[in-house]
Amino acid sequence: VQLQASGGGLVQAGGSLRLSCAASGNILRVNAMAWYRQAPGKQRELVASITSGTMLIGGSTDYADSVKGRFTISRDNAKNAVYLEMNSLKPEDTAVYYCYARVRPVGVGYNSYDYWGQGTLVTVSS
Repeated sequence: VQLQASGGGLVQAGGSLRLSCAASGNILRVNAMAWYRQAPGKQRELVASITSGTMLIGGSTDYADSVKGRFTISRDNAKNAVYLEMNSLKPEDTAVYYCYARVRPVGVGYNSYDYWGQGTLVTVSS
């Protein structure tokens, strides 16, 4: 199983970016997905998470207080993908953003494992 993230870049304060991440491989089910970030000299922190939901009800979401009202996490279960729409970006949002997924691979019974993307750099200039 691999997670491939994309969409980072350089943006001015107040601007927007959209991050994408797709899981690929022998996947039976993708459970929770999330975005984390790590700024220079700081610990990795959870930015937003989303559960798998059902066919009728989308996944429930949760956000760090620092991004509430500015960031929106969403997912496409058919594509095993998760997205992070980031608006009103601030210089303090500058970090490497990592996608995360809790995945049940094919052929391992009911076991699920944590997988991480390679990280994508978001730089917000003032």
